[in-house]
Amino acid sequence: MSKVLISDKMSPEAEAALRARGVEVDYKPGLTPDELKAILPEYDGIAIRSATKLTAPLIEAATRLKVIGRAGIGVDNVDIPSASKRGVIVMNAPFGNATTTAELTVALALAAARHIPAATASTRLGKWEKNSFMGRELAGKTLGIIGTGNIGSLVVERFLGLKMRVLAYDPFISKQRAEDLGVSLATDLNEFWPQIDVLTVHTPLIPSTRHIVNADAFAKMKKGVIVVNCARGGIIDEAALYDALKSGKVFAAGLDVFEKEPATANPLFELDNVVFTPHLGASTHEAQVKVAVQIAEQIADFLLKGTVQNALNIPAVSENELSTLRPYLNLADKLGSTLGQLTDSGIRRVEILFEGEAASLNRKPIANTVLNGLLKPLLDTGVNLVNAPLIAEERGIEVVEAVRKHSQKGFTTVIAVTITTENREQCITGTLLHGKHPRIVSMNEVPIEANPEGNMLFVANNDAPGLIGRVGTLLGESNINIANFHLGRKQVGGRAIAFINVDQEVPEGVMEQLRTVKNVLEVKLVRL
Repeated sequence: MSKVLISDKMSPEAEAALRARGVEVDYKPGLTPDELKAILPEYDGIAIRSATKLTAPLIEAATRLKVIGRAGIGVDNVDIPSASKRGVIVMNAPFGNATTTAELTVALALAAARHIPAATASTRLGKWEKNSFMGRELAGKTLGIIGTGNIGSLVVERFLGLKMRVLAYDPFISKQRAEDLGVSLATDLNEFWPQIDVLTVHTPLIPSTRHIVNADAFAKMKKGVIVVNCARGGIIDEAALYDALKSGKVFAAGLDVFEKEPATANPLFELDNVVFTPHLGASTHEAQVKVAVQIAEQIADFLLKGTVQNALNIPAVSENELSTLRPYLNLADKLGSTLGQLTDSGIRRVEILFEGEAASLNRKPIANTVLNGLLKPLLDTGVNLVNAPLIAEERGIEVVEAVRKHSQKGFTTVIAVTITTENREQCITGTLLHGKHPRIVSMNEVPIEANPEGNMLFVANNDAPGLIGRVGTLLGESNINIANFHLGRKQVGGRAIAFINVDQEVPEGVMEQLRTVKNVLEVKLVRL
C-alpha cells in the first residue's frame, strides 16, 4: 500500500481523500527538519503547505519518495532541481482559489459602486449621510474584462448574472470560446477602453501586461468607470490610477493586490473612493479545503494510476536518454518560446515536425517542451512541461506530431513548429549546430540563420534600401548594443525578416519608434 505523509497543518478532508482511495496516511505537522529526515524514507508521497521546507538533503534522504504535493500555488519551499534529479514529481494546486477570487472580484465591484466601507464607517459613528454615498447600478452596464482564463471565465459568469454586458479583451481565446462564454470580444485595447463601465483584470503579471492599464488607457475610458484588481499588483499603474481617481475619471476602485506588498503605505490609502483588502483572493475556508483535497487527489492518482496533474518538473528519464535529448529540449524550448512571444491571437492548431535525426528520438518530451515554451508566454505560471499538453487540450488546441526520416531542408536534424491562429499561420524551423547549439533556420518560410538567446528583436519588413541602417541608428541612439544582426529574405524587394540580438532590454518607446520606420511591418521583442 502506498503511504503518504502530511507534514503541515491542512484540512482533515485531505487525509480523508487519501484514505478513501486506499492510501495509507500519517498526519504529523510541526516536525523539525531532523525529525522529518528520519521518517521520510518510509513514505511514497508527502503533502505540504508553506511551513515544511523540502531541501536537497531532505529529498536525498527520502529514498522511497515519488511525489511532493503542495496544497497551494507557491513552491519556493521545495528544492525542485533536487526533486527532478531524484525523479520525484513536484505538484501544486493552482486552481483551488478560482471561485473565491471570482467572488471577491464581484464583492469589490459592488462595494466600490455603493461606497459600502465608507458608508459602514459613517453609520457606525451614528451619522446618517444618505446623500454622501450616492452609488452606481451595475445592471445594464458594460463590464470590461482583460483575461478570460480559469478565474476570468468564472468572473464572467457572475457578472452576466448581474445583467451586465461583458466585453472581453484576450488575444489568446478564439471567437468560439468567446461565444461559449457569452461575451463580446474586443480585437484591440483602443476599441476596448471607451466602451467599458467597469474594468476587471485577470491575467498574469508578465512584461506585456505590466501597467497595461495606464494613464493612456484611463484617458480613453468614459468618465465614471469603476476599476477592480484581484489578479496581480502591477497590472494597473497605481500612480495613473491615483490621478484618475482624483480627477473623477475613475468613480471608484476595489483593490486586493498592490505593486508593493505587504502594502503598509500607499498614496491610494488617502482616497475615500477606493476599497482595499490585503490580498484575500484565496482566503476562504472553502478555498483552503479545495487546495487540500485537490492535492490529496492528485497525489493518490499519481501513486495509484500514474496520472500526473499540475506537475512543475520533468518526469524522470534515464541518464543516457537525457544526455541525448538535452540539446533537443533546449532547441524545442527556444522555438516554442520564440513563436509564443510572436503570437498575437488565439491558437487553434500546433504541428510539430521532426525531420532527420530528430525523427528517431523519444519525441514526447521534445513535443511537451515545445508546447511549454509556446504556451508559457501566453498564460500564467501554471504551465509546465508535464501539463502543457493538457492545457492545450482544455483550450481546444489541436496538437499534431509529424515525422520525416530525411530532412527536406538539407540539415541532418530539424524541428519545425507551425501554429494556426485565427488570423494567420506561422512556422519556425530550427536545427542544432554541431549537434548541440540551437539555431533558427527559417521563419514563415523565409530562410535565416539566427541564434535564439537573450533579448532578440524580431523585425518583419518590405525589402528596401536603407532600412537596416535606420534600425541600427535608432538602437544606437538609444544606447542599445547590437550583438548579432541576422537577415533573411525570399526574393529581392519581397518580404524580409531580421532577428537582432541586443545586449539590453528595449524600452517600449524605442519599439514604437522602430514600428514607424518606413517599410517596417512588425516589431516584437523576444526574451529567451
